[in-house]
Amino acid sequence: MIKCLVVDDEPLGRECIINYINQVDFLTCVGSCTNALEINTVLDQEDVDLLFLDIQMPIMNGLEFLKMTSKTPMTILTTAYPNYALDGFDLDVLDYLLKPITFNRFFTAVTKAKKQHQLTENSNTQKLIKEEEDCFFIKCDGKYEKIYLNDILFVKAMQNYVIIQTNRRKYVSLLFLKNVEEKLNSTDFIRVHKSYIVALSKIDTIENHEIQIKTFKIPVSRNYKKTVFPKILGNKLWSGGTNTI
Repeated sequence: MIKCLVVDDEPLGRECIINYINQVDFLTCVGSCTNALEINTVLDQEDVDLLFLDIQMPIMNGLEFLKMTSKTPMTILTTAYPNYALDGFDLDVLDYLLKPITFNRFFTAVTKAKKQHQLTENSNTQKLIKEEEDCFFIKCDGKYEKIYLNDILFVKAMQNYVIIQTNRRKYVSLLFLKNVEEKLNSTDFIRVHKSYIVALSKIDTIENHEIQIKTFKIPVSRNYKKTVFPKILGNKLWSGGTNTI
């Protein structure tokens, strides 16, 4: 359901749009205003997806409101003056309805709004799914802590425990490094030592048998060196000679 706010200083103008909204099953009217100064008050109190905004109003017209407001819902302009159309589209409005507004023209505009709303909802849903896929929970200090994969710097084994070091802090949990390694994406993380797994994107420097991530120095064992360095450097090494690490 798309939540609509109608802004028009003329009672008949508001009534026309509200009546049209009530005839469309995917729209609902959550409020109306008589001038642009009231809009932000309503937006603070209600979730509004679609704004029907008259242009010619006292105190502040609709175009002035859009120019002064950095974030607004989808907006359909309503006006009796066709010469404002170009200005409206320069402000990224969804559509422009010329009064007197017919229902057919209204329905065309709100169908466009419906498609845009669905695209936004789908994008937000995909973003939430991705965020959930990119995180996990571990038991730490008697509670379950959420950790985002892109926040991990490295994982260190400590007997039956692991330390998961992130950008913000370290987490200690009763886990085996082998089990952690199985759950991490091998394209993003790499085992560099029997006791260490590091995030490839977080590596700052490589020197001999050591990797540095921020202030942390992490050993690279001889057994892993031959596979680790080519994977870290890949085709990102710019060199004019035959220098080797």
